[in-house]
Amino acid sequence: MENLLQRDGEVYHLPNYYTPQQSDMFMSALTDKVKWQQDKIKMYGKEHNIPRLTSWYSLGGLPYTYSGIKMSPNKIDFDELSLIHSGLLLQLYNMGIDESLNSVLLNLYRDGKDSVSWHSDDEKELGSFPTIVSLTFGATRTFKLRHKLFPSTTIDIPLTAGSLLIMTGETQQHWEHSVPKTAKEIGSRINLTFRTIK
Repeated sequence: MENLLQRDGEVYHLPNYYTPQQSDMFMSALTDKVKWQQDKIKMYGKEHNIPRLTSWYSLGGLPYTYSGIKMSPNKIDFDELSLIHSGLLLQLYNMGIDESLNSVLLNLYRDGKDSVSWHSDDEKELGSFPTIVSLTFGATRTFKLRHKLFPSTTIDIPLTAGSLLIMTGETQQHWEHSVPKTAKEIGSRINLTFRTIK
């Protein structure tokens, strides 16, 4: 499997990890069963809704904090999420990556106006070299990467329904990523980002 980064990290993309039929099934189940919430972020002294819905699930009942938002854990208590989790553990094992992926942050992008700005998944509870495993269901969105020291070094990856993206090694130390807004008429997208809370 080809590493998409030329330097300072490892990113792998499997565009057809799930079939279209499987993707549709998971999209429907996650839309209905996940406990979605609207979080707020404080910027310049004012609170704003973040431009997407989110949910946090953890096998060990572990909370998670990012950008000043503390998320309380939901239990992984429905079959579809458990099935996805077990399949990803097998995928990582076959790639020689040893991770428990004990938690998952889910994002629901309702339309092209929903987005996530440039950031790295570098919170201290993830450890120094976290592995982030990202699944996409629903509408295709562009996933962007840029190097922190060389911001003109960028990569655009169209994440289609059923695609898997794995970021590991030194990626979070040296790269940022985002999903920008789009003016196109576009449907909803669910993104699951599994990670290991240390």
